Amino acid sequence: MMRLGCSTALLFVLRLLVGLPWFQVLPAILIFYLGSGGWSFLQIFAKTIGRDLHAAGVLLRVKMNVRRHLREKNTIPKIFAETVHRHGDKTALIFEGTGERWTFHQLDEYSNRVANMLLERGFKDGDVVALFMENRSQYVGLWLGMAKIGVEAALINFNLRLEALVHCVTISNAKAVMFGSELNDAVSEVHSLMGKEVQMFCSGDWDPKRVPRGTESLEPLLDAAPSHLPSRPQRCFTDRLFYIYTSGTTGMPKAAIVVHSRYYRMAALVYYGFRMTSDDVLYDCLPLYHSAGNIVGVGQCIIHGMTVVIRKKFSASRFWDDCAKYNCTIVQYIGEICRYLLNQPVRDMEKQHRVRMAMGNGLRQSIWEEFMKRFNIPQIAEFYGATECNCSLGNFDNKIGACGFNSRILPFIYPIRLVRVDEETMELMRGPDGVCIPCKPGEPGQLVGRIIQNDPLRRFDGYVNQSATSKKIAHSVFKKGDTAYLSGDVLIMDECGHMFFKDRTGDTFRWKGENVSTTEVEGTLSRLLDMKDVVVYGVEVPGAEGKAGMAAIADPSHSTDLEKLVKDMEKALPPYARPVFLRFLLEVNKTGTFKFQKTDLRRDSFNPSAVSDRLYFMDSRRGCYVQLDEDLYRSILSGKHKL
Repeated sequence: MMRLGCSTALLFVLRLLVGLPWFQVLPAILIFYLGSGGWSFLQIFAKTIGRDLHAAGVLLRVKMNVRRHLREKNTIPKIFAETVHRHGDKTALIFEGTGERWTFHQLDEYSNRVANMLLERGFKDGDVVALFMENRSQYVGLWLGMAKIGVEAALINFNLRLEALVHCVTISNAKAVMFGSELNDAVSEVHSLMGKEVQMFCSGDWDPKRVPRGTESLEPLLDAAPSHLPSRPQRCFTDRLFYIYTSGTTGMPKAAIVVHSRYYRMAALVYYGFRMTSDDVLYDCLPLYHSAGNIVGVGQCIIHGMTVVIRKKFSASRFWDDCAKYNCTIVQYIGEICRYLLNQPVRDMEKQHRVRMAMGNGLRQSIWEEFMKRFNIPQIAEFYGATECNCSLGNFDNKIGACGFNSRILPFIYPIRLVRVDEETMELMRGPDGVCIPCKPGEPGQLVGRIIQNDPLRRFDGYVNQSATSKKIAHSVFKKGDTAYLSGDVLIMDECGHMFFKDRTGDTFRWKGENVSTTEVEGTLSRLLDMKDVVVYGVEVPGAEGKAGMAAIADPSHSTDLEKLVKDMEKALPPYARPVFLRFLLEVNKTGTFKFQKTDLRRDSFNPSAVSDRLYFMDSRRGCYVQLDEDLYRSILSGKHKL
């Protein structure tokens, strides 16, 4: 940036003050620039100009569309009305579970019935209704119908039970719960804790004996409701659309606020960035209570007129059969889905499809190329972004392993940055002026995004809980007095601006003076163990500096060869990254979006009295793993047995 600034200053001096003609000024500036070390910049420019121009065009297009929607006070239902006008009789949704197909007209009519039924029941603009059901086309119609009258849906994870379920309904202030009949038991367990004023509606197979008292069957109510468009509330593009909950890997789920402009931005950026078209058919096997499934996936249907195939739940064995059956051209993935697919036996069907793109986040670099080659997928559309974040990234140029990029030519166009963090505490590091220190290429740092609340592309809407919102905001990050969103993720950038996910700030730990990336170690161990589920975390050992690595491995068949694992790790991992402790479980707990839950594992640590699973310790003197019993545990705690 200093070199660019000096070159610009020289331009003004030579042209305006000295008065030299352009044919003399330009060569002089070029000579100065190259003489001051600008060759590397020219190399970067040549490598990335195509990518950056495409991204700039995408940003400009989305920004212009957002401005139009702001000016016209549009909402997602209004944008959907435009989609219906363009694609009315085209198939909008296909539900794999029944094979049922809905056209855009049918989806529009269903959502109108939902809106009119709620109006008849006294629901009004600003009310909240919790949606608690497994994937199906009706799920989309329900929240869309609510949005048509300004009712905000709280999209609740259908895996939640008991306290967590009550918590999610309560913090949203929901006046009603619409639940699927497949979740009758879960709702009945907590109904008495929700309060008598919460109305209950059941969708699906109706059995009055299995639902809480006072519950009404939803389908007859919708059949009786008018199908015309209800009167629209006075809502605008920055008003609330619905709530999506965080995965709850570190505690109770938080309700993230999704406004209409955020829904549009998330869907539009991937649509234009990855060059999708309305003729694509997208396979969505992700949960619809999550932003990846409901915004990045279903959003292509609502906003851009794409046909979306909805699956009830992800199935590794049926994945490619579904893609071939429905002529899908784009598939979605998240978390460990790609590894589960690679773990399936090789079949002819896995290449007999029309899929041209796999889109999602969380594909480990260790299996990236293998996934593309085995399943014949030309493009991996990896992106980075949480539901609530303002610093989304996209791997628009198919760079292996990257989750996105930021321009090295004009980095200020998209105000995101990697900033240095303390390796011990993971807190932001600041310079003498109190401003965060930006990372250079090759330096790991936390991803941050500047907050500009009056810009729909830069705003941060946060959570229902204000204290949770405050924890995600930092001040004086790009410059003195500004505010920025803290992603909580550590990334690393290469010379061309490609970003690579490294770890969660809370997951990285130090051992033997080195930082250990749990994400990288998990990927390596999983590959060495034939794609088993592996969770890596740090545990404290009295008298030891830092945290010792521990790996929890799903091994229900007891098939792990520890001797072979040790030999393989010696080749694949540096000494400080090799787990000191191993824990073998029947299965590893995961969220509904295939993220590993580490909180309980960290708490259990390596104490054999607290853990019934098999535990092993790396005996450095013998160079092998030995079973960890009470005597060895006490010896480690006392310091007699050295790590």
